[in-house]
Amino acid sequence: MTTSLPFDGLDMSLGNLAQLSRAETRSISAENPTGAKGRGGMATEGPGAVAARELGRGWKIAPCIDLPPNSTVTLADIAGPGAIQRIWITVDPRAWRRIVLRCYWDGEETPSVEVPLGDFFCNGWGVRCNVNSLPIAVNPAGGFNSYWEMPFHSHARITVENLTPDRVAGFFYTIDYTLTDVPAERATFHAQFRRNNPLPYMQDHTLLDGVRGWGHYVGTYIAWGSRNNGWWGEGEIKFYMDGDTDWPTICGTGTEDYFGGAWGFEFPQGQYGVYSTPYLGMPQVIKPDGLWQSQQRFGLYRWHIMDPIRFQQDLRVTIQALGWRSAQEDKMRYLPLQDDIASTAFWYQQEPHAPFPVLPDANGLEVI
Repeated sequence: MTTSLPFDGLDMSLGNLAQLSRAETRSISAENPTGAKGRGGMATEGPGAVAARELGRGWKIAPCIDLPPNSTVTLADIAGPGAIQRIWITVDPRAWRRIVLRCYWDGEETPSVEVPLGDFFCNGWGVRCNVNSLPIAVNPAGGFNSYWEMPFHSHARITVENLTPDRVAGFFYTIDYTLTDVPAERATFHAQFRRNNPLPYMQDHTLLDGVRGWGHYVGTYIAWGSRNNGWWGEGEIKFYMDGDTDWPTICGTGTEDYFGGAWGFEFPQGQYGVYSTPYLGMPQVIKPDGLWQSQQRFGLYRWHIMDPIRFQQDLRVTIQALGWRSAQEDKMRYLPLQDDIASTAFWYQQEPHAPFPVLPDANGLEVI
């Protein structure tokens, strides 16, 4: 009989779903804010207290929390080792760019994840959009789900910050995690937001820069707002890694190509073809209505789950915004665009990570 090492309960798939593990499952929510064993559903005060007044304790008394004005609330404070395996959140869409999600691993002072809530869940425009992918699923009506595995070796802390002077009511959340041994070679999860509004003329949009260490890039989400008539997606994405300077190691062939589409996403003829697949998609197309909404807006994602971009020392990622000028003498010319581009980059790396750029304030994040 062959004795195998105990299964740590990480890297879950259908292929290992039947395998037994000594990992311990826990869940944090407003009904059990510490995730402690046997401590769920004990609230006596909360938004549901009046509705449950005839039923007593244990009947959905604290299903959600409110976020005070200009405040940071800790959602999870977990002693490890372990891994976050799922995050579910829902809140009014008007708050999606006003709330910043942050994750801190193993006692670090600066966050490894710092992204406006909606952008982390591929909903950067504050307009509900369903997403049907492997790591991110957004379901009716505004149910945000993340299945990114987020390991931590000693400690995990997850916070949300309300950037505005207004209270955000009805913030619902669940954080499912496992307590288990985490191998030293498990990298930690990172996500970073950047925005150009507008993108300076003849400049690339930077998705990621200043990354130092050993890791791999696993995904891109972009909320892209076109400021011009005509096609906007001729630009190339470029990955500069491990000492690249002027020229990248990986250079794409066009924006729609990188996101797995082709020929301007046009299908059927004269229309954008929305799509959402396990690894890539353009699930959101917001078209002008002829009155107030003057620009086309798009939401696109690309997950490098089967094809991670691996780097040993450093990484920089950029994308061009490129369209077409009107034809002259049958000779087309490119038009560098000055679009509104808000990107979220996802990657894993060994700590420590380099500090992130300063996140814009509420006005700088606002969809306008």
